Amino acid sequence: MKTTTLILMLLVSTLSIAQNVVDGRVIDSFDQPIPGVSVTVKGTSVSTISDFDGNFSLTTEKNYPFTLIASSIGFDDATFVVTSDTKDITIVLEDITFLDELVISASRAPERLFESPVSIERYGIKQIKNATSADFYGDLENIKGVDINTNSLALKSINTRGFATFTNTRFVQLIDGMDNTAPALNFVLGNLVGTNELDVQNIELLPGASSALYGANAFNGILFMNSKNPFDYQGISAYAKGGITSQEAAGDNEFYDVGVRMAHAFSDKFAAKANFSILKGTDWLAADKRDLENPGATRENNVGYDGLNVYGDEAKGSLRGLAAQNPAFDQSLLPLLPETVVSRTGYDEADLNDNDVESLKFDTSLHYRPFANDFEVIYAGKLGRGTTVTQDANRTLLRNFFLQQHKLEVKNDNFFVRGYITAEDAGDSYDIRFTGLNINNAWKSDGQWFQEYILTYLGAIGTNPNDPAAQQAAHAAARQVAETGRLIPGTPEFEQAFNQVTSDPDLASGSKFLEKSSFRHADANYNFSHLTSNFADIQIGGSFREYKLDSEGTVFTDVDGPIKYSEYGVYTQLQRKLLDERLKLTGSVRYDKSQLFDGNFSPRFSVSYTFGANKTRNLRASVQTGFRNPTTQDLFIGLDIGRTLLVGSAPENLDRYTVQDDFNNVYTGRDAYENSYSASSVQRFAETGNPADLEIADIDIVKPEKVTAYELGYRAQFGDFIFDGSVYYNQYQDFIANETVIVPGQGVVNGTDAEQLQAIQSLTSAGTRRTFTASTNSDVDINSYGAVAGFTYKIKGFDLNANYTYAKEDFDKEENPDFRSNFNTPEHKVKASIGNDELFKNFGFNTSFVWSDEYLWESDFGVGDIPSYTIINAQINYSIPALKAKLKVGANNLGGDEYFTAIGSGFIGSQYYVGLSINNL
Repeated sequence: MKTTTLILMLLVSTLSIAQNVVDGRVIDSFDQPIPGVSVTVKGTSVSTISDFDGNFSLTTEKNYPFTLIASSIGFDDATFVVTSDTKDITIVLEDITFLDELVISASRAPERLFESPVSIERYGIKQIKNATSADFYGDLENIKGVDINTNSLALKSINTRGFATFTNTRFVQLIDGMDNTAPALNFVLGNLVGTNELDVQNIELLPGASSALYGANAFNGILFMNSKNPFDYQGISAYAKGGITSQEAAGDNEFYDVGVRMAHAFSDKFAAKANFSILKGTDWLAADKRDLENPGATRENNVGYDGLNVYGDEAKGSLRGLAAQNPAFDQSLLPLLPETVVSRTGYDEADLNDNDVESLKFDTSLHYRPFANDFEVIYAGKLGRGTTVTQDANRTLLRNFFLQQHKLEVKNDNFFVRGYITAEDAGDSYDIRFTGLNINNAWKSDGQWFQEYILTYLGAIGTNPNDPAAQQAAHAAARQVAETGRLIPGTPEFEQAFNQVTSDPDLASGSKFLEKSSFRHADANYNFSHLTSNFADIQIGGSFREYKLDSEGTVFTDVDGPIKYSEYGVYTQLQRKLLDERLKLTGSVRYDKSQLFDGNFSPRFSVSYTFGANKTRNLRASVQTGFRNPTTQDLFIGLDIGRTLLVGSAPENLDRYTVQDDFNNVYTGRDAYENSYSASSVQRFAETGNPADLEIADIDIVKPEKVTAYELGYRAQFGDFIFDGSVYYNQYQDFIANETVIVPGQGVVNGTDAEQLQAIQSLTSAGTRRTFTASTNSDVDINSYGAVAGFTYKIKGFDLNANYTYAKEDFDKEENPDFRSNFNTPEHKVKASIGNDELFKNFGFNTSFVWSDEYLWESDFGVGDIPSYTIINAQINYSIPALKAKLKVGANNLGGDEYFTAIGSGFIGSQYYVGLSINNL
């Protein structure tokens, strides 16, 4: 009996310990509930998350009294002592200012944004929820200093401090430490196959050179996107958006975007999460029919018309020149033919691209904390499939493009070691320009088409070869005959040819983009500050990457098998605070070595000083260096894109890439570097006929590009008013660029007199010369400079933000006419926003404004002016506490004036949407 009584007493005691249930609520200083707050029992691993109404509940075995710790991004931590007599627990969290928030990326260690030694921008959960854009990624344009080039509804390219293209190889984006650059495409895919907005915890952006800590290509800037840990953010949340896009070229079209996040901590040692989202709609149609070589020209008034977003009309030549190249043609008739350039009739982009856009994303991660503390083992897998258009030398439809990443990471508060693989599969992607060219050829070859055109022209011109009216009538008759039987979009015959061409990877007859490249990456970092803090905070780290290029010879010169090469880097950083921790000195240096190039050192030094009685002002200065390795395409591409041959300059690539013209002349990649004339001098020679105007190109093979960046910045807080501004000056060395050269089919440009004469004679006929676009470095002096300034001000519940960006390139174009820097950045840009989370009970709004100055756009696809534009986005939202939901209604480009950010891309119209998010903490 005594034994039974003792057992019952022990059970009752155990149950009483296990049933210390704590219920409470977390609110802010305005008595508003705060969802997503982590509430932990101090000294244990017991924790929970507050719900949409700020309520929480947890059970602990700890005896009374014990302490609760409540923490949430954007608020100071708060503690609350719980006793057996405590009733109605309410924990109040005080807002911290934006500059007091912690950032990690500036120094690879947590520090107040206010004390960051370099410029840094932060975009958190609050900004994501209040985004005015239909997707949070597009809303990043409101960050000061940021430029976004919109190529597609689902593909936006972020850049800072100039030199932007859609294939932006100077900017890096890391998602949970993984670089989401496509291995063969060479550029960041934005959020096409990125992160579900429900899972984004915060975004940090470092503008400018960051190679000292992050290695190659962290040149113009680096974006860090960090997701939510399932230990800290649990539950199921979801969102659904729908609406229309409105564009003059494509009309009004529906779109939808839905996503779900599921996360659960099964114990204090194991947690997991999964995210899924899908966006589907109609893209911004590219329908610019300007002829950039002949402004104002149309197919109706120009027989040599070559429209910007028209494809197939690139097949062209002068009637006399084409006839002269045909040995079967009666050469005595040449005087009857004009030098007039004639082009084939092409197809509009709408004929070759159904204009669908899709982004399908799935990711999952498993988190294991074997000791129930900060030591964590993580597996993360990301899968993404997208359909969208990208643009470089040509426009490419990425159709069912697939990217996957798999990561294994071990970390705690002082170190991390991670390894991951990124692999792509081009799926059903194809080149839109070659689709138009080869659909024409599938019906009738260029040779046959031009022969019919010439013979009909000669028959129609009669005895009046110099009469403009007769010439116009002859051209009309010739095109009518040559076009007889042309494949018409929408017909079964056209669809059959389209399917045949887009499934053929041989660009001589097809347009399929065949690509299955990948890279492996590993990096590690250890922070010794817990051991050396009395002296300084010291870190060391390093990385390794190996590329595997696999295009089966369709993009790279990898006909005989995949191309592999590797690179590695090591770095260290020392940071020390002096003078009552007001003065912060930071020095770092990194050494990187590519298998293909000499090693490179990237030092960085910065100093910052916090002054004022309450440490509310900060002055910073830094000297940073960056470098950019030539891309996979700079090194190993070998691609005929019609107008030119793209060639990479890796030593083994120069002789491996060979092409042959219709006259059996053989050209190699080496010829582009050692046996060529500059394109501009050949143009002058064509106009004057004077061989003295020719200039031998003599370009060097490509090597890494470097930059030295000087920056001075100032931050200050005056009550609820916060200011942050900086000025910078960048000096570039060995600027990587493409140079267009002409290789003669015969002769040697710097050979004997006879060989030089033969080379010059080859230039008189397009059939016995080839145009190359070669990767090289410019020896011209290129600098850039600019300033960024912005403020935030909170008054009576309203959040006011405004910023200004100035960017200028220092480069003398007249002295270097063959060099194109692709600065592609407006000199002036102004942004502003105003919003209120609680204008009325449960009702809020936000609106944003962007004005961009006009600027010049340069790229392989086209060159031209981008007019000034203004964008106004707005949203209103209503919270539904009973459903833990928020309803949002918004409009992008509210004014409706269509604009574009690059030559050849689709004009951007308006987007209207309605969205509902549930349990999004």
